[in-house]
Amino acid sequence: MKKGLAAGAARQLAPRLTQLAPGLTHSFVREALQRAIHGIGPLPPAAAAAEEQLREQHGNVDKAIREVIENHVLYASIEGFATNLGGLVTAAVVAPANITGLALIQCRMIAGIAHLRGYDLDDPRVRNAILVTVLGEDQVLKMVKRKDLPAPPMAIATAPDVDPGLDRDVANAVAAELIGRVVGKRLAVTVSKRVPVVGGAVGAATDGWTTFRVGRYAGRELRPRP
Repeated sequence: MKKGLAAGAARQLAPRLTQLAPGLTHSFVREALQRAIHGIGPLPPAAAAAEEQLREQHGNVDKAIREVIENHVLYASIEGFATNLGGLVTAAVVAPANITGLALIQCRMIAGIAHLRGYDLDDPRVRNAILVTVLGEDQVLKMVKRKDLPAPPMAIATAPDVDPGLDRDVANAVAAELIGRVVGKRLAVTVSKRVPVVGGAVGAATDGWTTFRVGRYAGRELRPRP
């Protein structure tokens, strides 16, 4: 099947996600960020986990950030593997879990990096910056150029005032981007290659790689604060 048809199939599948999981709208992004910062289940709060890495690296912030990224790449790979063992028919069922899990993992990673660089995770400007960072460098540059975003993450985190209208716009953009990553790209490639099963290895590699890229972007973009 040609790539155009594959992409079309992925686009047709994407709307079913919100039907099967009504919470898969902009609100799930904010919920994922909240849980990432404050901790959920066996995962401690982002700042606490980052501080543990800082202790292990004897106070070296850059090494601690690398450890935070590596740990979350592993989490994302495991999550991607577990939620991608079915085929195209089951993708509409498991994709919401994959999208939500990826949002939580990447938000937690970026929040940990922000904490190590001296940012206040309770600051709404910093929270918006964390979500913008999830979009990835390429998407952020495009959105800033189109004026869909006022500025890159660093500028948003250090803006003199909080933009009340930015919260919903950022959450919507992140939700759309994560759905596009999980459904659009992965299923389009799978269908185009006539692979009947979205293998766990594909999910692990895709989610691990995107998490690594987002982590490296966060490390470059969120520069140290006094």
